[in-house]
Amino acid sequence: MTRKTPVCPDRIRTVPEQFSWVDHRLVRDRYIERLTHEAAALYLFLVTVADSQGLSYYSDPSLCERLAMNETSFDSARSELRQTGLVAYKRPVYQVLPLGEALAAKRAAGEPMAIGEIFKKLAGGVR
Repeated sequence: MTRKTPVCPDRIRTVPEQFSWVDHRLVRDRYIERLTHEAAALYLFLVTVADSQGLSYYSDPSLCERLAMNETSFDSARSELRQTGLVAYKRPVYQVLPLGEALAAKRAAGEPMAIGEIFKKLAGGVR
């Protein structure tokens, strides 16, 4: 087994005091691959600024400005995040939702499961 060595050992990151994190399932469960760049940028921003309940009160004009998006692109990105179950929105509040529940919501809505998800489910049920 190869031991990982930091490229810059004098600059190892630590968890900041304020609450902010990105769930590794965003990549592992391939959520990021399902998003447009605009939706991924909006999601990253909301995850970064959300409180411990996933809530953010940034206004749409402020988000458009900070993300350099026009209103049409922004509306599309927000809609995409809502449809994939990653974000809930009720003006003026955004709520970043748990990733595992996004998959469950898609399944409940009758959307097909990826083959990898099926194998994970089968493997988890075998003891």
